[in-house]
Amino acid sequence: MHALIIEDEALIAMTIEGVLTSYGFTSFDIAWSEEEAVRVAALRRPALITADGQLRPGSGIDAVNVICSRGAIPVIFITATPTEVKKRMPDYPLIVKPFSNEAVLSAVRLAMSNLQ
Repeated sequence: MHALIIEDEALIAMTIEGVLTSYGFTSFDIAWSEEEAVRVAALRRPALITADGQLRPGSGIDAVNVICSRGAIPVIFITATPTEVKKRMPDYPLIVKPFSNEAVLSAVRLAMSNLQ
């Protein structure tokens, strides 16, 4: 399975990648900006997206809107700024930073089970 991690902090992206690997994901794209996220998702459609709400530069929220306009993909927001995500994307799972690996794994299980 392939995942797209939209995150502008390398350590956090690597932590998320580790959790997703333990779930069974085998390939990843890590996008540091809104523009890069949209570009890489167009090249290789992910089975799951994790996204930070605010990026430098851009917005994970806006990237997810563009990517998911091409077809539904499970998304989990992992952000230190949850207010905007809750307001604009209320139907998506939200994990607030700092987070535990268990919280991410639980959200992944839930998101992936909704596909079945």
